[in-house]
Amino acid sequence: MVSLNDTQSMPVATKRRLIVLTGPTAAGKGTVEGVLREKHPNIWLSVSATTRKPRYDEFNGIHYWFIDEEEFERRKRNGEFLETAIVHGMAHYGTLIQPVLDHLAQNVPTLLEIDLQGARRVKQEASRLGLEVVYVFIAPPSFEELKRRLIGRGTETPEQQAKRLQTAKVEMAASSEFDFVIVNDDAQRAADELWKIIAKEYDLD
Repeated sequence: MVSLNDTQSMPVATKRRLIVLTGPTAAGKGTVEGVLREKHPNIWLSVSATTRKPRYDEFNGIHYWFIDEEEFERRKRNGEFLETAIVHGMAHYGTLIQPVLDHLAQNVPTLLEIDLQGARRVKQEASRLGLEVVYVFIAPPSFEELKRRLIGRGTETPEQQAKRLQTAKVEMAASSEFDFVIVNDDAQRAADELWKIIAKEYDLD
């Protein structure tokens, strides 16, 4: 596993394309990723840093790097993030540059899951860093299905649910900004569709 501290060397250009995955809350991105990585464990999923508190089933360095506001701001000032964003107005999230570049340089299929704000910031930074990027949007079958999934998972308060649903409307309206849109009406099928995109980019079977 790449350490959180392994972010000190300068960015280098790479020929492989980073796969950026975005979608609204409760669209099932994590489920699709889980199915995908069961079938293709060679894929590396970037671990984001966040200032929010971990949920009961989340572990540091596996699901996120959980850090406090002070450390997040220090790393941001040092230019260690590819992108940062405040999500749902509640917490900071960011992608550390160097682990992404290291895996791309090793020709490891590299997947970055971020929100709409983050994807737009990656677009702004990509040319400066010599990155080529493929943007993939995971969409729910409908907004009503997304709402059902969000409420059903029971991990947020009603106030948090309302904020996430409002954000989801904005994100779903922006799906045309992406190179590919995958509707997650079936996780197995969606994962297979995502793999076809990745396999083409990395010359894999």
